[in-house]
Amino acid sequence: MRIDIALIGGTGIGERLAALNGTPLHVPTPDGVVRGRLVEHRGISILALSRHSSGHKVPPHRVPYVAMAAACKQLGAKACLATAAVGSLRAQWGPGTLVAPKDFLDLTYRNITFHERTVTHTDFSEPFPARTALLQEGVVDGGVYMGLNGPRYETPVEIKTFGELGADLVGMTATTEAIVFREAGVPYGLLSIVTNLAAGLSETPLDHEEVVVEMKRSGERAVEILLEAAIRLAK
Repeated sequence: MRIDIALIGGTGIGERLAALNGTPLHVPTPDGVVRGRLVEHRGISILALSRHSSGHKVPPHRVPYVAMAAACKQLGAKACLATAAVGSLRAQWGPGTLVAPKDFLDLTYRNITFHERTVTHTDFSEPFPARTALLQEGVVDGGVYMGLNGPRYETPVEIKTFGELGADLVGMTATTEAIVFREAGVPYGLLSIVTNLAAGLSETPLDHEEVVVEMKRSGERAVEILLEAAIRLAK
């Protein structure tokens, strides 16, 4: 079996992808079985994956990143596009802002890699090589995504420091995905969805419920962008 494109839905988007017409698909890999749905959309085959599993049960540091990348490589995916809920370090990028970041800073310290038994150094001059397909109406072009381990949110002084380092957005998943997909040879692009201003910039304490609310509000448009980008990349 072969697919054209893989889509990974984060918070609030995984469920939307799972609701698309499709059939369950289990893909065995050396790092575990990946469960998704095979979706046929306007003549292309899509593997739709829910990053945190059904019911949002898998925390960021336990997502099977390597297995997902291995499954997409095995199935011949031309690219993988993903969404991620993020906090914003820019006041002008408030909740609902959609951003296709151009670069990242990885401070997860997860050290997750395909290359545990070989000395392989992978170029990251272009961290999000599939990003241009996401540059559609209403999507901000650029910005730096800071990857952090989670599952806790950041402190105000951490956010201040990250801003000084050049970060524009903070999240807990996309840098690890970008790394393993690049190592797997599958071009990766990220659509970041701002759900809140980061700690110290927000006027209220951070709460996952506000993330859920914003993802419900922005989710439909995000899925439209993913599907349109998938068609562009599959050609």
